[in-house]
Amino acid sequence: MKYWAYLVAKLMIAGVFLRGLGWAIFHAWPQTDTFLAGRRVRSDLFAHDLPYTFAMWLYALVCIGVVWVIVWDQRYRCRTCLRRLRMPIQSGSWNHVLFGAPRTDYICLYGHGTLRVSELQITGHQEPDWEPHDDMWKNCFRSKRRKNKSSWPLSYTFPAKQV
Repeated sequence: MKYWAYLVAKLMIAGVFLRGLGWAIFHAWPQTDTFLAGRRVRSDLFAHDLPYTFAMWLYALVCIGVVWVIVWDQRYRCRTCLRRLRMPIQSGSWNHVLFGAPRTDYICLYGHGTLRVSELQITGHQEPDWEPHDDMWKNCFRSKRRKNKSSWPLSYTFPAKQV
């Protein structure tokens, strides 16, 4: 839930910024007034003024680029803590595609999960696979909770000294 809320927040901030940029372009451009049947009418500059049309075309490209960067950044974030995934590990081989297709694994530094991104997509577009991990420290501290329990069936535990 936090993952999707972060994406929506980034898109909303970008939307406000880009809307303001579009408003600034519209109001910074000199407007021409035309007379139509004795009335002054403000005409739309798009498709009538070539520099304005070119500026709006560049504005549309900037908008598309910003949304693309936001989505690309979001794909490489941890689903739990929202930190950037690090340490790309390349596995598989381009020579042995059938037995181990090439892929890149990104891990969360805090052990929340692994993102597997396939490098070779023969059967079409494959979404990256997020594999969440359990708490990695849980296994380390579980063994300290056991008292005098051994995994060996015939082991002997010494009694505690009484003082």
